[in-house]
Amino acid sequence: MDQKNLDIYGHDPIPWSRALDGLKQAAAEQTSYWLATVGPDGRPHVAAVGALWVDDRFYFTSGAGTRKSRNLAKNPNCAVSVGLKGLDLSVEGTATRVTDEPTLHRLAKLYAALGWPASVRDGAITAEYSAPSAGRAPWNLYVVNPTAAVGVATAEPHGATRWSF
Repeated sequence: MDQKNLDIYGHDPIPWSRALDGLKQAAAEQTSYWLATVGPDGRPHVAAVGALWVDDRFYFTSGAGTRKSRNLAKNPNCAVSVGLKGLDLSVEGTATRVTDEPTLHRLAKLYAALGWPASVRDGAITAEYSAPSAGRAPWNLYVVNPTAAVGVATAEPHGATRWSF
């Protein structure tokens, strides 16, 4: 992994381990994640998603008819942003729909352990309810394979760093 110090005040680069620690902590809390996609006309689209950081990747669900899913079908480039304790983080990458049953079942169990009663049916995630922005069930599961990330510290030790994977 390459890193570039973006800080203009002389702070050291932020170690990637700080972001990883924050992502692990966020998994147990009610944390908001934001997915940014690009529409066919080039305009940005940002929507809240129920994301999970698993195996060094973000996973999230979205209904096939939602703007974010339609955008990803045309252009898989995206970013997931989150405010962690002491660190604002944005992870850039490409999103791919997950269709393999073992991964679908594994992620459904992780969502269920956090209180959302997700299960797998017909190659997608389903449940009695979801966030209104997810569209109606079933929901596709996506994985974001990261290419780069930017972290800006909001608490000591301060700094700003870009990581390339």
